[in-house]
Amino acid sequence: MQQFKDRVAVITGGGSGLGRAMAFRFAREGMKIVLADMDEKAMASTEAELKGLGATVLSVKTDVSKGDQVEALAQKALATFGGVHVVANNAGVAEHGAVWENTVADWQWVLGVNVWGVIHGVRVFTPIMLKQETEGHIINTASVAGLLSPPGMGIYCVSKHAVVTLTECLHQDLAERNAKVKCSVLCPAYVPTGIAHSGRNRPAEFSDQRQRSERDRALEEAVRHAVAHGKITPDQVADAVFEAVRDKKFYILTHKRIKDSVQMRLEDIIEERNPRNPMG
Repeated sequence: MQQFKDRVAVITGGGSGLGRAMAFRFAREGMKIVLADMDEKAMASTEAELKGLGATVLSVKTDVSKGDQVEALAQKALATFGGVHVVANNAGVAEHGAVWENTVADWQWVLGVNVWGVIHGVRVFTPIMLKQETEGHIINTASVAGLLSPPGMGIYCVSKHAVVTLTECLHQDLAERNAKVKCSVLCPAYVPTGIAHSGRNRPAEFSDQRQRSERDRALEEAVRHAVAHGKITPDQVADAVFEAVRDKKFYILTHKRIKDSVQMRLEDIIEERNPRNPMG
């Protein structure tokens, strides 16, 4: 995709973290920005900052796990700006613990946002973008957790592995049709964002009733620390996303050192070995 000025970017989870950084990066290219988020306060702050820089912005409160809300998001974007050219299915939440200890509510919440949110984004926006017959790009935010399987992260890994294969299949489907719309899957490692505190937006219907073990609490604290002290910033990730859209690059791996662990997993599969712990 080469033309960005006056094009439209829709970004879920756009109020903070990676979504916020993507919004500023695409706005720098002259794009009109549609922010979608459950956190209205964060979204309003991001909108105000973007407008202060001269960007054109629309904010829409959206629960991406609900198909009708994603459809409403698309219709508001079209009614306001007349088209959609970049879609970042970026909203995500995290939960930890051994897979047998996660509750049904845990699974429903995480899979609802991380998997169904991307499914709805692809299902709703792809036909719109294809019909426009212009260049477009879909970015689905996965994680290195979509390429690895460490202990204590089963529920999150399941959701992110799903996003990786969904996006790979989307790439093949688009390529088979010679579509002008392309796609990328974003697989960052630890980046200082608010995902370690995503429970703040957890709906009451999926309230957390699980008793946390000392092991769970230690893991969650370790993840929070790693996220807070990530050496690659959201802005750097957003730069990598923009370059991938511009250059039609599919895989976006922002943390190059993780490739050794990915290689180890692939070797275990090819050699039919029992999986080794990617965390060492």
